[in-house]
Amino acid sequence: MELWKDKIRNIDPYVPGEQPDGKDIIKLNTNESPYPPSPMVKKAIAEYDWEKLRLYPSFVCRGVKSALMDIYDVKEDEIFLGNGSDEVLALGFMTFFNSDKPIIFPDITYSFYDVWCELYSIPYKKAALDNSFCIVKEDYFGENGGVVIANPNAPTGIYMALDDIEDIIKHNRDSIVIIDEAYIDFGGISAAELIHKYDNLAVVQTYSKSRALAGIRVGYAMANSKLIQAMEAVKNSFNSYTLDSLSQAAAEAAARDTEYFNRCRSNIISTREWTVNELSRLGFDTLPSSANFIFTTNKNIDAKGLFEYLRSKNIIVRYFNKPRIDQYLRITIGTREQMEVLIKAIGGY
Repeated sequence: MELWKDKIRNIDPYVPGEQPDGKDIIKLNTNESPYPPSPMVKKAIAEYDWEKLRLYPSFVCRGVKSALMDIYDVKEDEIFLGNGSDEVLALGFMTFFNSDKPIIFPDITYSFYDVWCELYSIPYKKAALDNSFCIVKEDYFGENGGVVIANPNAPTGIYMALDDIEDIIKHNRDSIVIIDEAYIDFGGISAAELIHKYDNLAVVQTYSKSRALAGIRVGYAMANSKLIQAMEAVKNSFNSYTLDSLSQAAAEAAARDTEYFNRCRSNIISTREWTVNELSRLGFDTLPSSANFIFTTNKNIDAKGLFEYLRSKNIIVRYFNKPRIDQYLRITIGTREQMEVLIKAIGGY
């Protein structure tokens, strides 16, 4: 008998989007940037002193933090850096959610939240989005062990106004509120400006989307220094060196190239609007998106069937076989040329 089986933790893990091989595939399933990183990133990596790889990286990450300080008007001790925003969020869950009361997040949102709750034995409950797939802020006003909101939400792409976010924070002064802003740069105002007003707020962002650096895994949280200090203590309890030195060099360079960042972001937003208009012409209803993806449906077309058809055409989008959203596809915004191929393929379905 394999008695050790009873001692192993069993959990249903998060399932990431497919990462296929092949150069001919149009990959619109994981919300990556269709554009390469800033040329300043290429320069920083090319000029990196490879001999330094024998040394442990800086756990202070002062260069990256300095660049972020200039962007968000925050202090060094108000920034926490980690190996992608997934790690930052996971550490946030571990640090802030230690109550017997359940934390609250939407029923349709980033599916890693349930996984972390199960992994860390955090009680939770889900608040249903309304019929328009919007967050109902009043659902978060009751007693709880914490609040997590993705804004813009995923996979819907819908943005919640900053006034409403602030209202949720005000109603939860005894709990920590985490605002996950992975997609905020594509439409909306960051809640980072509120961290000096509310000591129970942590805002999490990533380099993976608007900075085109999904491959190096850099994420960060912004909060008051006491919350950051608590996260650092948890991180340093199992790994002090979460961000390697080469990633730090690339991340600092990306944050400093504001011109390139704005140009790529603008291109993605304009391509998003073009795509929504073209899909509308084909009979699709698309939720209002403030992200680098769209969530769309057509009452006359089965979503799974279209998903499989597009895959046969080497176009990969994301399909979720879940209640309420199983007739929607989430489509990452690629280049204009990629989206033209997509629209042509859908038109021929």
